[in-house]
Amino acid sequence: MKKVSLYFFFYFIAATVFCQLPGGRMREVLDAKRSQTNSRGSDTTKRKNNNKLDTLGFEHRDDLADSISISFRYLDSVRRYPIDSSVNDFDKYYSVPTSYQYLGNNGQAAFPLIFIPFNKPGWDGGFHAFDIYKFKLEDTKQYKTTGPFSMIGYQLASGREQMIQALHTQNPRPNINIGFEYRLISAPGFFVTQNTNHNNVRLFSNYQGKRKRYNGSFIYISNSLKASENGGITSDVLLLDPNKKSRFSIPVNLGGALPYEPNPFQASVKTGNTYKEKIFFLRQSYDMGKRDSIAINDSTKEYLFYPKLRLQHTFTASTNTYLFKDAVADSILYKNWYGITLPKQSDTFQLYEKWQSVTNDFSLIQFPDTKNAAQFFLAGASLQMLKANLKTGNYNFYNILLHGEYRNRTRNKLWDVLLKGEYYLNGLNSGDYSVQGSIGRYLNKKLGDVNFYFSNVNRTPSFIFDNRSSFNLGNINSYKKENITSFGATASNPFIKFGFNNYLLTNYSYFKNYYQTAQYNKPINILQVFASKKIKLKKNFFYYADATLQQTDKASPVKLPFIYTRSRIAFEGSLFKNLRISTGLEMRYYTPYKANNYSPLLGQFSPQDTVTIKNRPDIAAFLNFRIKGFSAFLRAENLNTINFTNGFGFVDNNFAAPHYPTQGLMIRFGIRWWFVN
Repeated sequence: MKKVSLYFFFYFIAATVFCQLPGGRMREVLDAKRSQTNSRGSDTTKRKNNNKLDTLGFEHRDDLADSISISFRYLDSVRRYPIDSSVNDFDKYYSVPTSYQYLGNNGQAAFPLIFIPFNKPGWDGGFHAFDIYKFKLEDTKQYKTTGPFSMIGYQLASGREQMIQALHTQNPRPNINIGFEYRLISAPGFFVTQNTNHNNVRLFSNYQGKRKRYNGSFIYISNSLKASENGGITSDVLLLDPNKKSRFSIPVNLGGALPYEPNPFQASVKTGNTYKEKIFFLRQSYDMGKRDSIAINDSTKEYLFYPKLRLQHTFTASTNTYLFKDAVADSILYKNWYGITLPKQSDTFQLYEKWQSVTNDFSLIQFPDTKNAAQFFLAGASLQMLKANLKTGNYNFYNILLHGEYRNRTRNKLWDVLLKGEYYLNGLNSGDYSVQGSIGRYLNKKLGDVNFYFSNVNRTPSFIFDNRSSFNLGNINSYKKENITSFGATASNPFIKFGFNNYLLTNYSYFKNYYQTAQYNKPINILQVFASKKIKLKKNFFYYADATLQQTDKASPVKLPFIYTRSRIAFEGSLFKNLRISTGLEMRYYTPYKANNYSPLLGQFSPQDTVTIKNRPDIAAFLNFRIKGFSAFLRAENLNTINFTNGFGFVDNNFAAPHYPTQGLMIRFGIRWWFVN
C-alpha cells in the first residue's frame, strides 16, 4: 500500500504540469480554428521597409489551444465515442452500478437485481460474484487523442472507505497510442471481517504502420481481488439493539474469533476469498487492398489505404487463481453448512485452484465495400490450451473452435447489422456454440433508434460444477449442457427509451443450500419490460425515472424482484460562468422477493425459499458539480435507515441477502480531475 501511495503522490505532482480542460469540454473538436490575437504587452514594434509591422512581445493565451480531440472505441467494436463529462449520474463515478446489490460493503460480492444471463460458451471457472470489480478485455477502450490526456479520481466515504482512479493516454505520434488505467478499492466495512482491497491495472497500446497496412494492439490486465467473508450476522434483531450501534460488536458467522480493527491500509485476508487474474493480449493484422495518398505540401504526403483483405492473428494468455482461506475455521459451522469434518474444533481451512490458458486465433477478414471498413466478413479458427492445478491433480485440456462474423454499419450510419457465431469443434467444451444477431435502424431525430436482437447459446456448465474442481465439494458430475435463448428490442428517442428482453433457460445449473449443485430440467422463461424517461418539471428541475418489470416462474431457482425502479429529482443547470451543477434526491426501490443466499466458501449465490427480503426504498441526497476539467460529488446515502426506537440513529438497515445487512448512513465525497498537456 505504501508503494501505491508513493506512486500516486509522484503521479499527482507530475500531473500538475498539465493544464485544465477549458469549460470541461471533452467532446471532439476536430478541425477547430484557433483564433490569433495581437499582443498589446510590448512596445518593441518596428516598421519594416515594406511598411508591414514586425511585432515582438507577449502573446495572449488562446483557450482553444488547450482543446483536445479525444475519442475511443471498445475492443472489437467499430463505433467511436467521445469522453462523457456529464455530472448527472453517480453510476459514472462509482464501482457498483445502481442496478446491482452488493453485500454491505464496496468490494464485496455483488449480483444484478435485473437478471442478466451468463451466456458465454467454452471454458469458465464459475466465479462471478466479483466480476463488476474487474477490468475486462471487452470493456477496454482504445483511444485516439491529439494530446496527452490524464484523469485522476479520489473518493472517500464513511467507514474509511477509499477509491483511487487514474488514467493516462497519449499519441506520441499520430499512428501510436499508449496508456494505462489504475483503480484501487479499499473498504474496511462496518461489520467484523468485511474488509476488501481490490487492485486493477490495465496497460494498452495501438500502432498503425506508416502506410496503414499493419495494425497492432496490445493489452495487459491485472486484477487482484481480496474480500474478507463473515458469513453474515448471527441474528438480525441485534441491529436494533441499543448496545450494538457500533456494528463491530455484532457477532458474525465467520472470522469473528480473530481480533479485528478497521484499517483501510490492511490488505490481507485472513478469512475470505482472494481471486487473481492476469491477461496478456496481442493482436496483429496486415491488410491487402488499394493504396492512395494525398499531398499535404511539396515534401509531405498523407498515405491512405483501403483494405480488401485482412490477415489477423490474436494471441491471448491468461492466468486465474482462486483461493478461499479461513484461519480460524469453526468445525461446527463447516459441518452444518458444507458437510466438512475438520480435525480440530478451530482449524485452518483453504481451497485453491489455478488455471492457465493460451489461445491462438487466426482470422481472415474481407471488406466488400472499399470505402467502408465497418462492413466486413470474418472467418477464423482458434486453438486454446488449458492447464489446471486442482485438488485432484494437474490436468491439461484443449479447445478447438471455429467462428465467423458479418458486420455492416452503413456509411450513412442509418443501419447497423451484426451476425456472429462460434462453434467448439473439439476439446473440453466440444459441442458448445453461440449464435447472435442484431439489426438497428436510425429513423429520424423524432423517432430515434430501434434495435432488435436474438441469440442462442449452448454451453457446458461452469467448471465449478465439475467434480474435479477444488471448489466442488463431492457433487456428481453428470450435467447436460445449458441452453440460453434470448431475444428483445429497444427503442430510444428524445422522448423515452423502452424495450423488452425475453430469456428462455434450459438445463439451468445452480447451487442449492451452501454447496450442493443441481440442474433444473424444466425450461425457465424470464420476461423483462423496461422504460427510461427524463421529464422536465419546470425550469432547471428534472425527474429521471427508470423502471423494469420482471416475470418468471416462482417455482424456478431464479429469484427476482417483480419491479425495480430508480428515480431522481434534480436541479440541473449552469451557475456563474463555468460551474455545472446537478443536485437533488435519488431513490431506488425493488419489490419484496426471496433473495439468494450467499456461500462465502464457494463465492456463489444460491436460491432459497424461506426468507423474504422486504426493504425500504434506498434514499440518497446528492450534489454533483463540474468546473472546467474538475468535477466533484457529495452524497448522503441510506437516509432511509433512520430510526427513533432507541434514540436517534441510522440503524434500521436494509438487507442485501439473508443475514447480510447493508450500511447505515454513508457520507461519500469524491473528486475527478482531467488534464490536458
